[in-house]
Amino acid sequence: MRASLLSRAGAGLAGLSASVPLLAAGPAMEAAQKQPLNLHAIGMFFVFVLMTLGITYWAASRTKSTSDFYTAGGGITGFQNGLAIAGDYMSAATLLGLTAMMFAQGVDAYIYMIAFFVGWPIILFLMAERLRNLGKFTFADITAYRLDQGKVRTMAAVSSLTVVCFYLVAQMVGAGQLIKLLFGLDYNIALVVVGALMMIYVTFGGMVATTWVQIIKACMLLLGGTAVMLLAFSQFGFSFDELTSRAMDVHKLGANLLNPGSLLADPVTAISLGLGLMFGTAGLPHILMRFFTVTDAKEARKSVLYASGIVAYFFNVIAIMGVAAIIIVGQNPQYFEGGSIGGKIVGGGNMVAMHLAHAVGGNLLLGFLSAVAFATILAVVAGLALAGASAISHDIYARVIMKGRASETTELKVSKIATIGLGIVAVLLGMVFEKMNVAFMVALAFGVAASANFPVLILSMYWKGLTTRGALVGGYLGLFSAVAFVVLSKSVWVDVLGFASPIFPYTQPALFSMPIAFFAIWLFSVTDGSKAAGDEREAFEDQYVRAQTGVGAATASTH
Repeated sequence: MRASLLSRAGAGLAGLSASVPLLAAGPAMEAAQKQPLNLHAIGMFFVFVLMTLGITYWAASRTKSTSDFYTAGGGITGFQNGLAIAGDYMSAATLLGLTAMMFAQGVDAYIYMIAFFVGWPIILFLMAERLRNLGKFTFADITAYRLDQGKVRTMAAVSSLTVVCFYLVAQMVGAGQLIKLLFGLDYNIALVVVGALMMIYVTFGGMVATTWVQIIKACMLLLGGTAVMLLAFSQFGFSFDELTSRAMDVHKLGANLLNPGSLLADPVTAISLGLGLMFGTAGLPHILMRFFTVTDAKEARKSVLYASGIVAYFFNVIAIMGVAAIIIVGQNPQYFEGGSIGGKIVGGGNMVAMHLAHAVGGNLLLGFLSAVAFATILAVVAGLALAGASAISHDIYARVIMKGRASETTELKVSKIATIGLGIVAVLLGMVFEKMNVAFMVALAFGVAASANFPVLILSMYWKGLTTRGALVGGYLGLFSAVAFVVLSKSVWVDVLGFASPIFPYTQPALFSMPIAFFAIWLFSVTDGSKAAGDEREAFEDQYVRAQTGVGAATASTH
């Protein structure tokens, strides 16, 4: 299992914290046998679904305008939004994948958690306030603020949809595999259930329903994870010293359990992975969209602060769960195939957290955690679908095709059609990609977010010299170079296409594609002497004042 995790650390674990389930052991999952029906889990999942459908029914009565649909009318508080952002960030993969990695690799997993976490200060100090003051529905509102609306929005929408589609596919494949393992249901049935529920949440309830589904899911995940952690930790008298000493005594890494290991052996991949995680987080459309749901810039800052605290707490819960599992699960033959300690774990390596829940809380806690893991995927898929639908309806249809002349009713209708279309595409692609290791999709999603979205977005807010030509060339070069590097890496070139050796030697593109994007934006902006470019530079002063003060920003309608 250690070798399996190590071999996929660079590509697979890059997306764990960003809501892509169970990538760390893709092939192991595919090989896993379907488990017996877990009635506790199915019962609890139905309770969750009925609760969220009730919320969607309530939200539908409040979703009358495009503002309600995209941003919940800007009426979400900082704390509620913080919980929802944390819900977007804390995934089934965070719970299952990183617990399994802590179980196998020790402190290396904690280093990954910190890398995931470093993106938040960037959003808090550099972006949250300006996003809320400048934007209305999507981050393309900001990148196109003083540039050519049609061209820049098209580019932002294309890169957003690339990120959303690859995330959606990875989510759907993860969902199917997870349900096969935890619930004993068929893969295709799982895909249809997830796709149908996601379409209902988003089409009828919009951002109000999606936000509350995320909040409920985040609370359930925090509750379930904390319960398992406390029950496990209590077996060691809540002494971290005793827990780690006993874990080092029985783990094959011994004293090295708490030392950095092989995951950081390749510094280029490690730096590229870190850059992708930090700046990719700040370029994910479904995370950025959340800053338009709050009442003002102050609440936007608060929401990042709350989200950071919640995510930091949850990462520490996972760390303790992973170390406790070394003793509680790792020394119990019933959790190994054939009853042989040290052999293959029943259901695959990612089931460590579930086995720990069973060991400390029986079938009831196992059922609850299983239902939470499925609910997690459902909530994240809804957020992604909403981000994708808004790129199609608000950016492409309303602003580019109709040039701002579309009525709210028509735009809302296009959003709902786009949501249904995205849901159908996600289900079909999930079926096509069932047997494929989806790690490269995560690398691609992060690479595109960090290389196409983030450079254009941050420079549009902070650099007066940015022009339409620079934004377009840099944005598209970032997008295509990230895609090309991932396709030419081992993740796709060898593992998917079957060639003998990769053309691009690293699994993460960010270290290479991000500088290409920034350099192209700078070069093609400073060499642009057109009259339009001069006007765009002059318009920066107006944008700067609004970014700082919020004067002229869309005022929130509270319900």
